[in-house]
Amino acid sequence: MWREPWGGRLSSPPVPGAKARTAGLRGACGSAKKTRCIMDRECSQLLPSVCAVLADSRQLVADDTFLEKFLDWFKTLTETESSLLLLQENPCLTELITCVLKLKDPSSSTLSFILRLTGIFAASESCFQYLQQRELLISLFGEVGPLSSALWEEASVRSGWVQGVHSMVQHQSALHFLCSCGAIEVIFTLQGDPSLFVASAANQLLVHMLTFSLQSFQTKPENIKDCDWPICAQKLIVHIEESLKSNSASRIKQSLKLLTSVFGCCHDLWTEVLWSRLSEPIVYLLEEEPVHAGHSLVDLFLSMARSPVFSCPECSLWTSVTCALEHLNPAQVGRLAVGVLKLQECPQAVKIQALSVLLQPMDCVLKAASQPLEYPGLLNRSVNDSATVETLLSCRSSCASLLCQTLTHLEELQYLTCLPVDLPHIPLLQSVVTILQFCIGLATPASCLGNKISRILIGCFRVQRSALDILGALSHWESPSVFIGSVFDILLAYLKSPDTSPTVLKKSFQATLKWLVSLSEAPSSKDHWQQTEQFLQDLFLVLQKRLCSPYWEVRDSALEFLTLLVKHLREKEGFRQVLFSSEVPKLTEDLLEDPESYVRASAVTAMGQLSFLTHLISKKPGVENGNVKEKSIVAQLKEILSTDSEGFPRRAVISVFIDWLREGHPDVLKDTEQFVSSVLQAVNSDLDWEVKAGGLELAEVFSAQLLGRLGLAACPYAAVLSSATRSTHLSESLQIFCQVKLFEFLFGALCDCDRPVAQKACDILIALKAELCDESSLKEGTSAGLSTEARGIAWLEETLRRWSSCAKPCPRGDADEAGSQDPNGVLLVLRTVDLEGLHRSLNRSSDHIEKSPQSLLQDILATVGTLEENEADCY
Repeated sequence: MWREPWGGRLSSPPVPGAKARTAGLRGACGSAKKTRCIMDRECSQLLPSVCAVLADSRQLVADDTFLEKFLDWFKTLTETESSLLLLQENPCLTELITCVLKLKDPSSSTLSFILRLTGIFAASESCFQYLQQRELLISLFGEVGPLSSALWEEASVRSGWVQGVHSMVQHQSALHFLCSCGAIEVIFTLQGDPSLFVASAANQLLVHMLTFSLQSFQTKPENIKDCDWPICAQKLIVHIEESLKSNSASRIKQSLKLLTSVFGCCHDLWTEVLWSRLSEPIVYLLEEEPVHAGHSLVDLFLSMARSPVFSCPECSLWTSVTCALEHLNPAQVGRLAVGVLKLQECPQAVKIQALSVLLQPMDCVLKAASQPLEYPGLLNRSVNDSATVETLLSCRSSCASLLCQTLTHLEELQYLTCLPVDLPHIPLLQSVVTILQFCIGLATPASCLGNKISRILIGCFRVQRSALDILGALSHWESPSVFIGSVFDILLAYLKSPDTSPTVLKKSFQATLKWLVSLSEAPSSKDHWQQTEQFLQDLFLVLQKRLCSPYWEVRDSALEFLTLLVKHLREKEGFRQVLFSSEVPKLTEDLLEDPESYVRASAVTAMGQLSFLTHLISKKPGVENGNVKEKSIVAQLKEILSTDSEGFPRRAVISVFIDWLREGHPDVLKDTEQFVSSVLQAVNSDLDWEVKAGGLELAEVFSAQLLGRLGLAACPYAAVLSSATRSTHLSESLQIFCQVKLFEFLFGALCDCDRPVAQKACDILIALKAELCDESSLKEGTSAGLSTEARGIAWLEETLRRWSSCAKPCPRGDADEAGSQDPNGVLLVLRTVDLEGLHRSLNRSSDHIEKSPQSLLQDILATVGTLEENEADCY
């Protein structure tokens, strides 16, 4: 019955609305007789000693994580067994609770532990009654308990109290107890606790109490003031209503946060009645000047808008949302606007208003600069008072924040599969370009507001990054040539500018890539080719300078951009011509020797893509020594794989080789076996586990391609081979595998000390064993007198040592006497090694022994010197 709950995490609070496990003490006792509580005999023997240690204030547990794991263990036991029977068969647990209550000065961690442990047991109604009869619950959670002690000042004790109550509230008896002992008022107070953890836990507890107390209302109640509503729910709702009507900003925010969680997690019909009672004070909050709880109101409305209860277009919620769009500050309302635009159920009029709210700052920026008359602005009318937006844009402290927020929200809309409203993308594109122009001093202000915006935005990296993000997102729209030209101009300006920061430069490269790819895939790509070709020529001139930058981040970003550009456009003839008429390929090759390892790695990846184009160019008349150049690239990459002192370039090389093998690189296809053999030989001696993992992936791709080519790969659509043909192909594939020393590499990786490497090797070998070692081959080995007894790693390591010392492969015999190039010997090793057992061992956690509850109890005792070996397991 044991499950492993360890890992140093806090116990999660119960799921709101969980059902009570039992119905009364007598019924629970009857069920307890049917279900025995299973606890190991060793744990039962250790438990009294552990409880004695925890109850002794002189013996402190050195590590609080032990207590967390102890709680996790009991939580698991109570979920699967009878909590009452667990207490009855282990009276030391009740004694522990009693002893800690009697201590004059218990430690805060011990008291917090007892509160949470008691809550876990009290989650069962029968166990709740058992503890209540002994007055343990009132002593812990009532006014005479920790609430009135000095330890209540400790946040850990308050947190333990809240978590204990949360665990307890799984039945109506617990709710009645909390209402009668004054605990609800304590929870209300803890909503404003100085500890954020306690305040958040108290808020979640109130959410759980409200939803749990009303879970029986499956139909819509007529009136929230009906006396049928539970006392607990009535107290909570009255508290929320009073808080919303109070003048305390903190109480208002706490209640709004509580309602946000309620509407977010509960979609029962009673939530509509709850809203009908609370909507009036909430709307009143919107009409205040200024609105103090704007962000909290946005959270509430979005939470409600996502609930199916309020999906009806005639729902009063949308009236409140409209009011919020009109009254909230532009800096607050953006998140609400983009949120409702993502909802299909939102009424169309509200969507149009939300889009207008998002576009208003962009409209102000567009009008602040001199623009052609045919595009006067984004909006025909202003939703809010434009003076508010202009005031924010005129202030240095709010301008950048408002624009970044607006640009981010508008970018989100670009990735929606279906825009709910018509987006004026051409004026929006023009406004984004205008913002980018303001940021580098290229815009011409047309008003006083424009002059202020120009001074504020000049050199503002935050706005530049956000604007470049949405500029790239706008690339999928069809745009006239004149606007494509303005996009190219602003991108080149940023790519050329020496003042462009490395992060902004990277964003510029990303936006440039998106526009070039979109234009190349557009149906009208031929119409824009002349414009694109000129831009590419200018772009490669800029790229040449960036590849020679003294800053390694700039060189690295340029190489990453080049790699992606070649990957997406390498099939375009015009692109290849422009590329190879520049110095970019030569500069990229030179960067293979860059002093910075990150740059060398990026250069390797870029050359991996360029090599495909080099091969195509070399076939053209008049291009000499192209093939020699290609061989030179392969040789350089192999040299980097074998000699580079840093791991990043070597990992990049193996990734390039994997791509070459998958995509059928011409140089690889000339002699695939020799290529794979040389790469595996270099990888085999590498100490970087990621390089070895890459080598294993290369081996996996190679073996899958070879078996597929010979018709041996498992495929439901492949033709069934005859027995003789299959045997011939098996022998051929084995011979090739042995020639490239594939199995020697795989078996060596299986013995590697790095678990990911060994796991990957084991997976590949199991797959190969399934294809190559059929029942007939196994019978042949047995009839020949060869040993097929399952062997482990030690035997395999000894076999590999023998293989490495063999000058010649042994023709036949025992596996450990055969060389790695002998198919029979390799096949026998593949059959003999217990791959399935190794696979189970490798996938098992290294601390599976220490994660047992018995080990936990021993550790607790060991930390206080009860055991002879005063040493705790580290797990």
